[in-house]
Amino acid sequence: MADDELRHLVSFEVDEVLRNSDVPDGDERDALRRAVVNELLGFGPLQDLLDDPGVSEIMVNGFDEIWVERAGVIELTDRSFESEDQLLVVIDRMVRSSGRRVDQSSPMVDARLPDGSRLNVILPPLAVDGPAVTVRKFTSAGLTSDDLVASSTLSPEAAEFLGDAVASRMNILVSGGTGTGKTTVLNILSTFIDRDERVVTIEDAVELTLRLPNLVRLEARPGNSEGAGEVNVRELVRNSLRMRPNRIIVGEVRSGETIDMLQAMNTGHEGSLSTVHANSPRDALRRIETMILLAGLDLPLRAVREQIASAIDLVVHLTRDSRGRRYVTTITEVSGMESDVVTTADLFVREAPTNGDGVPRLVPTGLVSRRLELRRVRTAL
Repeated sequence: MADDELRHLVSFEVDEVLRNSDVPDGDERDALRRAVVNELLGFGPLQDLLDDPGVSEIMVNGFDEIWVERAGVIELTDRSFESEDQLLVVIDRMVRSSGRRVDQSSPMVDARLPDGSRLNVILPPLAVDGPAVTVRKFTSAGLTSDDLVASSTLSPEAAEFLGDAVASRMNILVSGGTGTGKTTVLNILSTFIDRDERVVTIEDAVELTLRLPNLVRLEARPGNSEGAGEVNVRELVRNSLRMRPNRIIVGEVRSGETIDMLQAMNTGHEGSLSTVHANSPRDALRRIETMILLAGLDLPLRAVREQIASAIDLVVHLTRDSRGRRYVTTITEVSGMESDVVTTADLFVREAPTNGDGVPRLVPTGLVSRRLELRRVRTAL
């Protein structure tokens, strides 16, 4: 039986029970019916928040405290669980829906919900004040670069430039802090990929919602209760090279897979995309450098930097202001190497707003992307 049919059937049965109760008809009965159905088939007090398109993130701090983010602003809700046991039942249901588990032997988990939202759970005693649940909802499906322009995240000129860059198979790194919209931008950049290309995506927990016909999605797997069976992102990147991809998209580079990603970019998989946590384009390149060195490879620093300068063409950096607005603040080209330093050039930067409430404009600096011109020539050939 389909989920919608089951929900309709349970809702009908609850209505029959409520008709014979003292609960008055109207909003109170509707709320009670919805709460019962959500408790039986959904995720309890969280279900309405998951269904609310205005909520972008849900944060549970113990059973009696639920926070949400709306339009970039975090606020406390009037919702709560009846007890910690109820919260644990909902957590178990959420985690099981993704085929993963969380318990005392494995008290932390990253997973995804059926609607694609990202789920993170951490249990006591690691979470001192009770189970902590964080759900990040993704709304990038169906969005286009025009939507980014309309929200002032991008300028029309920058959107056109990035479209040309993706179509010309430039390797692009999207950087920014937590919650700045890196995954959303990566999803939208993928809309410029030619429909005939074969794309392989690799993620810790699936977040990307690419709409491509020849697409293979790979997801890392944690170890079982005995610690066996783990498959990490680095192994998936290596395996993807045998899958005849035109492009490889790594949801986020965090550790040793970085060097494999760069080598793929340098060995025929041009036009690959990835994201990284960083505070600036220069910091993003430093983080890539550090992650390669921490992978335990015995490479001289200059060789690492040459790999970076050769592989990465553009860094698209995002920030989020105090009002929750997200912007692409810089589009930076990796120019090459001078001595032992990776050189960069800012192609687009944000101008300071004319007043405190104004939106800073993303404007071209006047520099021409040499790498884009080279890619256009090579693509034409």
